[in-house]
Amino acid sequence: MSDIKDSLHVARNSIDTLLADEHTLSVIDNIISLFVATFQHNHKILVCGNGGSCCDAMHFAEEFTGRFNKNRPALPVLALADPSHITCVANDFGFDAIFQRGVEAFGNENDVFLALTTSGNSQNIVNAFQEAQAKKMKTVIFNGKTGGTLKGLADYEVFITEKTSDRIQEIHMLVLHAIIEQVEYRLFPDLK
Repeated sequence: MSDIKDSLHVARNSIDTLLADEHTLSVIDNIISLFVATFQHNHKILVCGNGGSCCDAMHFAEEFTGRFNKNRPALPVLALADPSHITCVANDFGFDAIFQRGVEAFGNENDVFLALTTSGNSQNIVNAFQEAQAKKMKTVIFNGKTGGTLKGLADYEVFITEKTSDRIQEIHMLVLHAIIEQVEYRLFPDLK
């Protein structure tokens, strides 16, 4: 039992660290405002990630297209996670192009590109980020560890200083849920 408690204490300490980080909390508030404005102006969010972060991207998207806490209109968020797209592009162009081709296909100026990464170094994320910039999309990175190649390049960055991917992904998803909740409340105040 003590090992389980130790693991949960580490997770709680990660949350406490985030709660004490006023800069990151301010960035999160700005991201909420960006997402609200994106939806109000009939734009969309494209989100991607690898591995567990891909699962988190899909989770984030379905919370907007489906339902979070209460019924409300669907909101346009697309996870670049379709297996047929990924395997086609990986086969024809290489794995480093899987997200970039999705941004090329679906991204428009003033849409938002959201990348979930625990290192900031995955070439497929870097390529998609560059495509999003070229299309004049707003960019948001959820990053971790040392920040890698993408550190400091996005319009908005939530940087989690943990050293392991599992802890970073846990905090990323916690923050994403908080963002979804607040976006809903700002767009649909009757949901509160």
